[in-house]
Amino acid sequence: MIAWTSPAVEPLPASGRLPRLHDTRTGEVREVRPLVEGHARLYVCGITPYDSTHLGHAATYHAADLMRRACLDTGLEVSFAENVTDVDDPLFERADRDGVHWEDLAREQSELFAGDMEALRIIAPDTYRSVSEAMDEIVATVTRIVERGRAYQVPTPEAEGDDWYHDLSIDGTLGDVCGWDREQMAAVFADRGGDPERAGKRDAFDPLLWRAAREGEPSWDAPVLGRGRPGWHVECVSIAEEGLGLPFDVQTGGSDLIFPHHDMSASHAAALGSGFATVYPHAGMVAYEGEKMSKSLGNLVFVSRLVAAGVDPMAIRLVLMAHHYRSDWEWTDDELVTAQLRLDAYRAAAAAEGAADATVVEQLRDALRDDLDTPRALRILDAWAERVRSGSAAGPRQTGTQAAEDVAAALDALFGIALATA
Repeated sequence: MIAWTSPAVEPLPASGRLPRLHDTRTGEVREVRPLVEGHARLYVCGITPYDSTHLGHAATYHAADLMRRACLDTGLEVSFAENVTDVDDPLFERADRDGVHWEDLAREQSELFAGDMEALRIIAPDTYRSVSEAMDEIVATVTRIVERGRAYQVPTPEAEGDDWYHDLSIDGTLGDVCGWDREQMAAVFADRGGDPERAGKRDAFDPLLWRAAREGEPSWDAPVLGRGRPGWHVECVSIAEEGLGLPFDVQTGGSDLIFPHHDMSASHAAALGSGFATVYPHAGMVAYEGEKMSKSLGNLVFVSRLVAAGVDPMAIRLVLMAHHYRSDWEWTDDELVTAQLRLDAYRAAAAAEGAADATVVEQLRDALRDDLDTPRALRILDAWAERVRSGSAAGPRQTGTQAAEDVAAALDALFGIALATA
């Protein structure tokens, strides 16, 4: 995949202080202590490319971007990987509905997503792979799981061969990430891509590894597995291993991915004889008009449409910052008005005498590395802008202000907010 053009990022002098993120698996806020000294490796689950990019997407990738920036602020080298799930039933169904080829729909929506990410000043991933272009690696990953004796076949009369499923009982990993009981899992499994009623499975929660080719569906050759296409979870495992190696440090995405996706991904890694991620921070859900913003409901607010209507992308980013990344919240037009007023105030302050403030810069760094506390960061910035406006800020602004004192430079490096106007 061709990613977007990253914004120029000029990190502040390295703080040497590790960021802390909430780990869903343990329920604790933990330091991100890289498995490889000096090198943080992060993975975020990418879009299924249709109905891109709505504000729920934006909130997830904004949170992932802040995690990356927090690691950069520490002084760590950072590797970041992301996938595009362009081989998936919902995408095929949307393409059929719209009378277009699934590859054309995926390409169009991926390009739209890339433009939205560039507008929001999200740093582009180092590894950015679609499922369709990573198929050889994914086939190899599934084959390794089969050869390690962690998979079984389920007869599939309507297909050219058998489907392959992962036998979770062998490694005993079910629930390792989510910590849920079977009743909690059953409540969401079918709605999130699972097939608990599939005849022939050894356990209702065993996930699909390889779907044998059906008539009219895209499929790929796989010598051991038979012609078909992969299950959802193993795709991310394969792309993460290719881009980062296993195990890695941070697996993130929306909270709706905790189970089954992230739980099953970790199980697949265990089937390969490896750990998966060390820390699992998850972004909350965004609602609109009283319901969770979702493709199935169609209650979507799109970044591209806001920008086309003249909304400054930095104001959109400030709306996202107004909510802690782990919280569930609801988008309203009033939030956008508040964000634009904030942006105007910050730009005015940055251009005024007395804008430099080393204490504010350090407070912003503290807020970011403390589990991405963006609401606190905005309170700090609001107070700074008011002090500058009222003339009570300490000291005049100096030409050539050092980065440690330049609030505008810190806001850009830490939170991706550019105060300069075009």
